[in-house]
Amino acid sequence: MEENKKCGCEHDKHAEHDCGCNAEGHEDAVIYVTFEDEDKEVACDVLGIFEVDDIEYIALAPQDEEDVLIYRYSEEGDDIKLDEIETDEEYDKVATEFDEMFFAEEEAEEGTEE
Repeated sequence: MEENKKCGCEHDKHAEHDCGCNAEGHEDAVIYVTFEDEDKEVACDVLGIFEVDDIEYIALAPQDEEDVLIYRYSEEGDDIKLDEIETDEEYDKVATEFDEMFFAEEEAEEGTEE
């Protein structure tokens, strides 16, 4: 998998809102991913960047699809680097952490709407 575009926002990921650009007044961040088996870039919404066992991960949702993709995440200069998660055990642990964070946020938002 190749990747390597900026997320589209102008914020440092270590700023107040952790560069999912979910700060008030900002559109959701989008990055463009080129998969090895495709010749075109796919626009993906950034659902979140999070850490598990001192490793950063990113959750992406390709636009017009319901899938969620999770990759190891790092930055090299101005480029974002995504790496495949190599083992089922690592993926299961990271996916569980993402689910807990993501669904806890959704439940909290639903609770404030009532």
